[in-house]
Amino acid sequence: MSSIELTTSPIVLEREPGRPAMLRVRGTRNPADWAAKAREGLGAALVEYGAVMIRGLELGGTADVVAVLEQLAVEPMKEKETFAQRTVYAPGVHSASPWPPNQPMCMHHELSYTLDFPGLMLFACLAEPTSGGATGLADAAAVLDALPRGLTDRFEREGWLLTRNYNDEIGATLTEAFGTADRDAVESYCRAHAITCAWQPDGSLRTAQRRSAVVRHPVSGRRCWFNQIAFLNEWTLAPEVREYLVDEYGADGLPFNTRYGDGEPLDEEVVRLINEVYEDHTVHSPWRSGDLLAVDNVRTAHSREAYEGPREVVVAMASPTRLDTSSPTLETGLR
Repeated sequence: MSSIELTTSPIVLEREPGRPAMLRVRGTRNPADWAAKAREGLGAALVEYGAVMIRGLELGGTADVVAVLEQLAVEPMKEKETFAQRTVYAPGVHSASPWPPNQPMCMHHELSYTLDFPGLMLFACLAEPTSGGATGLADAAAVLDALPRGLTDRFEREGWLLTRNYNDEIGATLTEAFGTADRDAVESYCRAHAITCAWQPDGSLRTAQRRSAVVRHPVSGRRCWFNQIAFLNEWTLAPEVREYLVDEYGADGLPFNTRYGDGEPLDEEVVRLINEVYEDHTVHSPWRSGDLLAVDNVRTAHSREAYEGPREVVVAMASPTRLDTSSPTLETGLR
């Protein structure tokens, strides 16, 4: 165990193999009041450990989550370029991604394909699942060190490419992703955010954006594997889902896919290797209702196990961080 000094009194931060740092809060009935007093100590813990599970706040609903976010004195961040529609409860606070419960969600860094991403993620469990459903965490600096040097060198030189196809049949719609279906407005957004776009004969939109795969943490300076290369790749999809999508829309018509920065497709073996390294570095703690998980989005990737039961996790994004403040390896897309 190790301890950090919060503004009120010493609190022991528990460390167990295979588990994230755990901070147990006792004797509080006001989560917002606790957050106001603990914000500096919690920030220090996140720089040190990358993620902290906070147990004992007994969060009872979305209002508690909103209040905690406000008292942490961080700027909430609205989701953009979304992949799925979520319920919005307050600025920066919304429901978790509607990913199928029987399918795990691969490791990723939230909005790492954008030019502005959240530096802080909060996950609040309002209803724990019957089984499974834990949020996995992986140290991005350790993952970078564990990946083959040749692979990471290539991604550092070329970056990674995200391609998306928007239609009315599958995946996010234009309105969900861009907040509008107006062509001029969509094209203007793409120009401002280093996204190439092309309207297809059927009226659908195809986009591509190249981003850095490795960045430096804006506070600690540590080099981190920061991307969604594996999560958004076709080979991470369930085999039957990938087969259906390729048959229905063609290899270039998938709702989303990732490639090397020069456009070359990724082999299944490369995607499997990245996911295996993530798995080797994953820690998690089963959810309990009322838990709050704070995650440094640059330092730590997150995932989600498959689960059974009525899992309800509310997500908050905060501390907008510009890509060009994180020493990206590419200048593409910088403003």
